[in-house]
Amino acid sequence: MVARSNKPIESEAEPPDFRTLVLAVVKRIPKGKLASYGQVAALAGFPRRPRQVGMVLSGLPEGTRLPWHRVVNTRGYVPSRGRWWGAFEQIGRLRDEGIEVDDLGNLDLETHRWAPRS
Repeated sequence: MVARSNKPIESEAEPPDFRTLVLAVVKRIPKGKLASYGQVAALAGFPRRPRQVGMVLSGLPEGTRLPWHRVVNTRGYVPSRGRWWGAFEQIGRLRDEGIEVDDLGNLDLETHRWAPRS
């Protein structure tokens, strides 16, 4: 009988998890461009999980360099859901990048939508 090792074979790399894939997509969104939660989910390979994208982004540490502020609701507004301080910060960052956002968080997503190359 041959003894088996519980050690994984090095060539059996684990696929990236959902969070890692979402953050990789968000990192690619260029300055002055926007993506919806659904768009990020689809680009990460999970087209039916836009709410989970929001959960991943809401869990980022304060001061992160990831451009989370470039991800908005598919209807073209900055969602607050009781996080008004986060919405104010997001609106300010978007305005700093030249994106027009009114005081209620409405913006023109289609004008600024990111169209990544494959």
